[in-house]
Amino acid sequence: MSANSPQVWLPAHFADLADLPPGLDYARWDGRSDFPSDPAKVEFYAPPLTQDIDIISRPLKRMTRLRVVQALSSGTDELRAALGRLPRPVTLCNTRGVPAPSTAELALTLILASLRGIPEALRAQDRGAWSPQFAPSLYGRSVLIVGYGAVGSAVEDLLAPFGCAVTRVASEERDSRRGPVQSVTRLPDFLADADVVVLSIPLTPQTRQLFDAGLLARMKDGALLVNVSRGAVLDTDALLKEAHTGRLRAALDVTDPEPLPQAHPLWTTPGVLITPHVGAFTLSLWPRLEALIRRQLARFAAGEELENIVPR
Repeated sequence: MSANSPQVWLPAHFADLADLPPGLDYARWDGRSDFPSDPAKVEFYAPPLTQDIDIISRPLKRMTRLRVVQALSSGTDELRAALGRLPRPVTLCNTRGVPAPSTAELALTLILASLRGIPEALRAQDRGAWSPQFAPSLYGRSVLIVGYGAVGSAVEDLLAPFGCAVTRVASEERDSRRGPVQSVTRLPDFLADADVVVLSIPLTPQTRQLFDAGLLARMKDGALLVNVSRGAVLDTDALLKEAHTGRLRAALDVTDPEPLPQAHPLWTTPGVLITPHVGAFTLSLWPRLEALIRRQLARFAAGEELENIVPR
């Protein structure tokens, strides 16, 4: 490999990734060990697969030739902020659409587990208690999907066998293959009728704490709130108040703060089910990530426009 070949850092998770474009100098980094090469020579950086922005950001200031960062997640709010502090422009790409099937699968899992009382059944099992209960069903329920991108539409696909009445909300009004998508400005109009509300909307300055005390108060009694987007789109304190009264239930794959501290009251709030931000993490994710990385590197080597560029 020529000493002048553009240098690429890939995550150590992709140690076996083969059939990569020629003409690039590849190195792998796990985020914990020493840097695999001089960061000052890196032009394409795919960070380690971690949610720790400090690990991801550690080499950035030394990457003086950096041109592209390929995130391994669809949400890039913290990484976008870190790149914004650099003195030069860097193209940031995400994995939009890649984690959608896995994330939608978890959203459905959280809905079914919460409605059918699986957390309570597990606690009863720990006590050795046989405690049969009647539970709500997903069949025929009204579901409001807030954020109708790749994840939101994949969630609706999985809901199809249950005969749910689905309302779709996104940043702008438009049509989809399954029906109209309403503007988020009309969100308050739809909350009172929804049995289940699924949050799959990106975190932006406009959506930060979008679900505040006012919107939560508009949800119907006994409704279930499912968040598979980012924790900060939801006002945690407001949710705690509603959940403690038993008026609302929640199933959260993301929280604010995150990671959730051990003593945080969300852990012990009745009716709240928590998973540790694992929506995308299934074995089926790897082939889709690998395919995206190959396409991006081929485009980079050829000087072509990359996929999934995140607007600055």
